[in-house]
Amino acid sequence: MHHDSQLIDQTLQGDDGAFATLVARYQSRLFNTLFHVTGSREDAEDVGQEALVQAYVKLSSFQQKSTFYTWLYRIAFNLWVSHRRKRRIENVLTRAREDQGNQALDPGESPAERVLREERAVAVYTALETLPPDYRSILVLREMEGCRYERIAEILELPMGTVRSRLHRARVQLSEQLKEIHQASPAES
Repeated sequence: MHHDSQLIDQTLQGDDGAFATLVARYQSRLFNTLFHVTGSREDAEDVGQEALVQAYVKLSSFQQKSTFYTWLYRIAFNLWVSHRRKRRIENVLTRAREDQGNQALDPGESPAERVLREERAVAVYTALETLPPDYRSILVLREMEGCRYERIAEILELPMGTVRSRLHRARVQLSEQLKEIHQASPAES
């Protein structure tokens, strides 16, 4: 039976069969661990497959200071964290859009006022979607979810100063996007 380090060396020399042996050795263990972490068979399979692909691509950077499985699991766990974060942000955006559409009609609001409010909401979502994901996620967490800075720093695993500076830059960019959208829309009569 070959040791992991021997299989890694053989893979790096172009022997894909050696990597297939590593995959066979650890795939089910990785899946079981991920299943317990994610709570979902589908997520465990998706993240596990992606982790194996990344491990293959990054194999030359593996310095063998830990076991191959530990390194593989670290890749998988980081993928899961980023998948979860992305999914959470997508869910927040979807929920915010649905909430906007389901708002009770204000009996004192005229049809023209309602149209104007809906147009503004569409403009905000359109502008939001043009922002880089880092900025969009911070704005959504702060402005739509009402998260405190500490919570945002925890969720996105960022230092507090980074959260504050990104939030400021995100607000500036959102404002600029809204101006562009407003200027591009037909003049109101």
